[in-house]
Amino acid sequence: MGMVTAHYAVEGDGFYGLPLQQYLPYAASRTWHLQLAVFWIATCWLAAGLYFAPRFGKQEPKGQVWGNGGLLIALTVVVVGSLIGSWASVQGFLTGDNSFMFGHQGYEYVELGRLWQLLLIGGMVFWLWLMFRALRPALKAEGNKTGLNHFFFYSAITIPLFYAAGLMYNNHTSLSMAEYWRWWVVHLWVEGFFEVFATVTIAYLCSELGFLKKSSALRATYLTTILYLGSGVIGTLHHLYFAGTPSFIAAMGAVASALEVVPLTLIGFEVVKTLRMSEQAERFYRWPLRFFLATCFWNLVGAGVFGFLINPPIVLYYSQGLNTTPIHAHSALFGVYGCLAIALMLFSLREIVPDRAWNEKILRFSFWSLNGGLGMMMVLGLIPNGFYQLMQSINQGTWYARSAEVIGSSWMQWTVWLRIPGDIVFTLGSIGIVVFTVRAVYSVFHQPTQLGPSEAVSPAVEGQ
Repeated sequence: MGMVTAHYAVEGDGFYGLPLQQYLPYAASRTWHLQLAVFWIATCWLAAGLYFAPRFGKQEPKGQVWGNGGLLIALTVVVVGSLIGSWASVQGFLTGDNSFMFGHQGYEYVELGRLWQLLLIGGMVFWLWLMFRALRPALKAEGNKTGLNHFFFYSAITIPLFYAAGLMYNNHTSLSMAEYWRWWVVHLWVEGFFEVFATVTIAYLCSELGFLKKSSALRATYLTTILYLGSGVIGTLHHLYFAGTPSFIAAMGAVASALEVVPLTLIGFEVVKTLRMSEQAERFYRWPLRFFLATCFWNLVGAGVFGFLINPPIVLYYSQGLNTTPIHAHSALFGVYGCLAIALMLFSLREIVPDRAWNEKILRFSFWSLNGGLGMMMVLGLIPNGFYQLMQSINQGTWYARSAEVIGSSWMQWTVWLRIPGDIVFTLGSIGIVVFTVRAVYSVFHQPTQLGPSEAVSPAVEGQ
């Protein structure tokens, strides 16, 4: 979907001569591209929570498998229904209130119709209940309400809670008010509390496996919570420059937002230091940890450097709505959340997949293809494309930077074509992940005796 959407910039009415615009218009392909990314990341993280909760709680609650299966079916209904609904709205089959309810809300990141949004919130609440059932023994045993088990559960609560901020407006709400609450979803849910959940999960897991001191894990967890609860709401305000927000408020938001990358980056540095002292542990969890370290790298570069590059009010005044935003968006959304989704998946798989089916060659190829392809996409396409448009905005004005004269210029056209090498390399890496996962899951269901988590963890523990 990303390649199809990007291609519309150079061939506006088709795909290499095929009249794709008639069947999958640009607005629909862009919606599918973004929504599928969010759905895939959310599904990986919800699944990781369902795996780690009974692992941390030391027991699998009775009937949990039926709850997990029911949640998967519910998520499938929401994903398929919302994709069909958004396409039907773009094509004009759904209009007015029906479009808002069943089709396309018209807002980026919350494109899905209100019905699918409500069902998704219901699914996440059900997921939270499944998590609580599995984690309850660990919560009781811990006693301390500020321990890692409790913070793991607290962070899970924020996922359905802050996504529900998207219900604070409807299709008759003024644009400024709707944008305010939409950014609560985009910034505080996608960029915020999902990262709290991720930081707590990784800190908890790494401390349990001996890659991270428990004191460091708790410190990172507290720091994350303080930053997101203390500065997360303020940080959201840097998105609202054109919604009437005063400049000094937007400036405070830009600074607060830049601090959000600190905790996960600190954990990454400590894990690297610990891995150097534990070759055996590193060997067993090599690729899950590599993807986690890629998360820390892109968190610093994509979310941090490229995010703060466009956040200060004086820059945002010129760069809002230009192709500078996709530089940050692609490197942060896949670089941070995509790599972390894969890391969580691989951590889970590593403990149940036998060594004979754990193909490190495919993982090595996928790791470098995904990260290398993303880097090529940045350097060859998005950065020269976005910065050229930014210079036009500074010199001539935003109206000119968004005009057909600039958008259709030879420079902009060539930088879109130059995305092709990175897109192809990235796609090959994603195909590798699919192949690896199918082979790994197939091996679990077709082996005489299954490797248990306790057996799988022992090499890492012994390595310490």
